[in-house]
Amino acid sequence: MAVEEEGLRVFQSVKIKIGEAKNIPPYPGPNRMRDCFCTVNLDQEEVFRTKIVEKSLCPFYGEDFYCEIPRSFRHLSFYIFDRDVFRRDSSIGKVAVKKEDLQKYQGKDTWFQLQPISADSEVQGKVHLELRLSEVITDSGAISHKLATRVLECQGLPIVNGQCDPYAAVSLLGPSRSEAKKTKVKRKTNNPQFDEVFYFEVTRPPSCTKRQFDVEEDDVDKLALRVDLWNASNLKFGDEFLGGVRVPLRVLGQAGVHDAWYFLQPRENGGKSVKVEDLGSLRLNIVYTEDHVFPSEHYTPLRDLLLDSANAEVRVPPPPCPSPPQRLALFTISLSAAGVQPVSASAAHVLGEVCREKQEAAVPLVRLFLHYGKIVPFISAIAHAEINRTQDPNTIFRGNSLTSKCIDETMKLAGMHYLQVTLKPIIDEICTEHKPCEIDPVKLKESENLEANRENLRQYVDHIFGVITTSGVRCPTVMCDIFFSLRESAATRFQVDQDVRYTAVSSFIFLRFFAPAILSPNLFQLRPHHPDPATSRTLTLISKTIQTLGSLAKSKSANFKESYMAAFYDHFNEQKYADAVKNFLDLISTSGKWDQKSIETPIMLKEGFMIKRAQGRKRFGMKNFKKRWFRLTNHEFTYHKTKGEGALCSIPIENILAVERLEEESFKMKNMFQVIQPERALYIQANNCVEARDWIDILTKVSQCNRKRLSTYHPSAYLNGHWLCCRLLADTAPGCTPCTGGLPANIQLDVDGDRETERIYSLFSAYMTKLTKMQEACGSKSVYDGPEQEEYSSFVIDDPQETYKSLRQIISAVQTLEQQHTKYKRDKFKKTKIGSQEHPIGDKSFQCYVRQQSESSTYSI
Repeated sequence: MAVEEEGLRVFQSVKIKIGEAKNIPPYPGPNRMRDCFCTVNLDQEEVFRTKIVEKSLCPFYGEDFYCEIPRSFRHLSFYIFDRDVFRRDSSIGKVAVKKEDLQKYQGKDTWFQLQPISADSEVQGKVHLELRLSEVITDSGAISHKLATRVLECQGLPIVNGQCDPYAAVSLLGPSRSEAKKTKVKRKTNNPQFDEVFYFEVTRPPSCTKRQFDVEEDDVDKLALRVDLWNASNLKFGDEFLGGVRVPLRVLGQAGVHDAWYFLQPRENGGKSVKVEDLGSLRLNIVYTEDHVFPSEHYTPLRDLLLDSANAEVRVPPPPCPSPPQRLALFTISLSAAGVQPVSASAAHVLGEVCREKQEAAVPLVRLFLHYGKIVPFISAIAHAEINRTQDPNTIFRGNSLTSKCIDETMKLAGMHYLQVTLKPIIDEICTEHKPCEIDPVKLKESENLEANRENLRQYVDHIFGVITTSGVRCPTVMCDIFFSLRESAATRFQVDQDVRYTAVSSFIFLRFFAPAILSPNLFQLRPHHPDPATSRTLTLISKTIQTLGSLAKSKSANFKESYMAAFYDHFNEQKYADAVKNFLDLISTSGKWDQKSIETPIMLKEGFMIKRAQGRKRFGMKNFKKRWFRLTNHEFTYHKTKGEGALCSIPIENILAVERLEEESFKMKNMFQVIQPERALYIQANNCVEARDWIDILTKVSQCNRKRLSTYHPSAYLNGHWLCCRLLADTAPGCTPCTGGLPANIQLDVDGDRETERIYSLFSAYMTKLTKMQEACGSKSVYDGPEQEEYSSFVIDDPQETYKSLRQIISAVQTLEQQHTKYKRDKFKKTKIGSQEHPIGDKSFQCYVRQQSESSTYSI
C-alpha cells in the first residue's frame, strides 16, 4: 500500500532474516533451558512470529520475513519470548531499531544486544498539546503569569493486556513545584479525544508591578511541562505507563503561545537495572526499502529503454579492425549509426553488469517485464546469448548469471500457485507425520531401524516424484514458453548432444524450483515456518534425491559424495524414472499449449484465524463478533468454527463484488475490512495491519474479473438503521465512495510498473561509477587491444558502439530523474512543519522546531 505525498506515492517494505540468538539467560530453575520464539513488531504491533525453538539458550531460527509496510512507524522491534504453557509468555529482551537508523544495517548480518523490557520503555503514539502563557492582574494590581495547558488528543497509543483506557497526568516541573492534574479517563480507545485545559501558576506577583517575569523568583527557562499518558487498570499492580513528553517553557517565546504534536517518549530512568550483556544477543539481516514513486510520465524515457531490451537480438561481435586509429574512427562514426541493438548492449543487460549481485537487478527487471508482457522475449534473448557463450553443454546455466537469476525470479512469481497445488499437500504430510528417515548410519538413533527409515524415505521420494512428473499440465504458460525457448536454443547450439534439450530445462525446473522448495518450504510459502531439525533433515534427503532424478545425469551414483546416498539411489536406477522425467520435460517445454486458468483443482491461497461479525442472515439473533478459521481458494471464500471442520459459510468467488477497508469508527476496532456480497457485507477483523492488507490484496485480486464488481461502496458500516458514512437510511443504498481497484486478475503478476522502474533507477544511481567505467571499457575495447582491456574484463561487451550508445541514454535518463528527486526533497523540506500531526516533535526534531520558529518570526526565542 502506497502513501500519497503531493503527487508521489511512497512505498515501504522490509525484508528480514532472523538468524539466531545466543547467550540467552538461563531459566531460574533446575532445567535452566528455555523454549524461545522471536516476534517482529512495527512499534508494538506484532506482524510476524517465528517457530518455537525448544530447550535452548542459543536458539537458531533461520527464518525469513518480507512485508509491505502499510503505515508510518518509529521503530522496527524484535522481541525474544520464553514460552510458558501455564501462564503468559515471558519476555526476555528486545531489539528496537529506529526507522532513521535502518540504513546503517542495510543488508548486513548484524549482532544486536538484547535490551531490557519494561512497561516504562514500551511506548508508542503521539499527543497534541496547546500551551498559552498569559498575564493575570490580581486585585492588588500586581501581575502574575499563568500557563494554560490544553491536552487535545492522542493517537496510536499502545494496547495493554487487550485494553486501552487512557488518561493524561499534567504537571509543571521546576523548583518547589509538584502539583499534578489529570484528565478524565477515556474508555476503550487508543485514540482518545481529551480537549481539557489546566492552569498553572508560573510567576508569583512581585511587590511592584512589572511587565516582565520575576526571573529571581522563577526562571521560566528552567520550567518544563510534563504530560504522562496512563492506562487506567483494574489490576492490583496499578495503572500502566503509556508514554510521556517533557516540554520546556522556553518554546513559548515572546508570543507566549505553543501548539504542537509530540511523539511520546519512554520514562526517564524507567525499568530495572539490568546489565545489557546478561540478556544475550540476536543476529539479524534487515533490508528496508522506501520508494518515492513519481507519476508514470516521469519514468517514460528510462522505462522505454528497459523495455526495448526485449526487442534486442543476439549477434556475434564484429572482428577487430587492422589498427587502433581505424577502430577509433569506426567507433566515433557508429555512435550515430542506426542498427539492431544486441541484447548485451541493452539497458536491462547493462543493469545486470553493473550491479554487485545479479539478484539485485533480476528482481525489478523480471517484475517490470512481466507487468508489460515482455518477459518471454527478454529472457529468450539473454538466455540465447549466454548459451552461445557456453562452450561445454554440461556447464549450461550452472553460474549465477543474469539469465539464471531472472528465470529463478520468474518461476517464483508465476509458479507460486503451481508449487502450492503440487507440493503443499505432501510437504504438509511430511511435516505432520514426523516419520524417521535418517539413512546415514553415523547419525542413526539407537531406537531407529535403518531399513525402516530407508523405506520411509523411499515412499516419500516416490510420492513427490509422482506428483511432480504428473503435474505438467498445470505448469503456468509463461514458464512453458520460457522452457520452450531454452530447449530450442540449447538444441541448436549443441546439436551433437541429444540430451541437452532436457538438461537445459531440468537445470531450472528441478535444480532451482522443485528441489529448493522441498528443502526450504517456508521460503516458498509452503509452510509458515522453517521445519524442525529432524523434518528438515528428511526434506534435505528428499531434495537431494529429486534433484538427481531430474538431472538425467549419466552416472547417478557418482553425483553423491556420501556412500549411503549412492546406495539409497540404487532403488531409482530404473528406466521408468528417466522416461517419466523426459515425458514431463517434453510436456512443460511445449509453448503455449496449457493455460493455468483452465485448472479445475481448487488452489488454497490463504488461510488463518480472524474475527468476523455475524452477517444477519437470520431474522433474529445477535450480530456479535466471533473468532473463525478463514480459508480462501481460487473457487470460494469460507469460514469454519475451527481448522479442519466443515464450512459454516461459503462465498463463491464470483459473488464477491468488492473488498475494501472498513473505517475504524464503525465498531471502534482496528484492522477491519469488508467482503461485499450481493445482499450483505461480511465484516472481518484481521490480527494486525500487515495481515489485513494481505487479505484485502489477495481477495481483491482473485475476484477482480467478476462481471458484477461494484464501482462504489460504503466505507463505514450499516448500523442503527443508517449508513454511518453517508447517513442514507436504506441498507441497499448505492455506495458513496469509489471502490479501489484496477489490479490485474492474475494473482501472481500483480506488479506496479512505475515502482519497479523507480527501483531500477535507484540501482543505476547507486552504481553510477560503474556505468562510467563501463563507458570507458567500451572505448578501450573499440580502440585498443592488449593490457588496456584487462581492468574492464569484468564487463560483457559484445558490441562496444551500441553499448556506449545505451550507456549514454541510461545516464541521461538517470540524471534527469535524479534532478526531479532532488527538487522534490528540497521542496518537501521547505514545506515540512515540525510539530504538525504528520511530523511530531521527537528527540532529534526539537532543535529543528526551535530553529523553524525563530526563522519564521522577527524575534528570537
